[in-house]
Amino acid sequence: MSGSTSPMKSVQRSFDVIDVLWELDGAGPTEIAEEMDIPRSTAHVYLQTLQSTGYVVNTDGRYELSHAFLAMGSRLKHRNQIYQASQTALEELAAETGEVVTLIVEEAGRAVFLHIERGETAIELGLYSGITIPLYSHASGKTILSTLSEDRVDEIIDRHGLDSITSETITDRATLLEKLESVRADGYAVDWDQQIEGMGTIGVPIVVDEQLKGSIGIACPTERVKSESYQTELLNRLRETNETITIKYQYGT
Repeated sequence: MSGSTSPMKSVQRSFDVIDVLWELDGAGPTEIAEEMDIPRSTAHVYLQTLQSTGYVVNTDGRYELSHAFLAMGSRLKHRNQIYQASQTALEELAAETGEVVTLIVEEAGRAVFLHIERGETAIELGLYSGITIPLYSHASGKTILSTLSEDRVDEIIDRHGLDSITSETITDRATLLEKLESVRADGYAVDWDQQIEGMGTIGVPIVVDEQLKGSIGIACPTERVKSESYQTELLNRLRETNETITIKYQYGT
């Protein structure tokens, strides 16, 4: 297809434009052209095309992502069966503990935060539904990895690596695999300072009929989660909540 752009490349470039608009929080054709190293006229065509779909809006020559993405993401979340089974139980858990309570699922080898509830004493972590982070850097992610096959875990590590996020992040494959063995045996994971310094996490996997559905977790200040008595209290509450979610997922009650 000499002299023209293939349909596949056009699709990829359209998503690249969306990514740039997201990163820059809006931009004009000149900025898009500079960021993507394409002619300004080409950038303008892509922006106008995206505008015609309703996923980009133009305000005085500045293009921004529209709320159509919000509608789509919200609909995707609310259609998820594990979210439907978890929402009320997570609200109650956050109210009981006062902490941040999370529901994550694995997608493409990363942890997707499907839902977040915040109790009265919860710390602000900058998390929101839809944000993705590595699986290996927090307790809930480790519980998910612990339920996957060795081949799948290796595939995820090979694809995403084990980059250092904080000074406490596990970056050695053998160390992580050893940790996952322990998590698998215990049925839960607890760690601190590996994703965010000063944040501790504890999590349990949601497994229904031997199928992994996600993981629920609690995040709180490191100093709190280091207390063995508090760990035990949170773990008991997580397990009770997990049982409630599993029953509702299976039977809808």
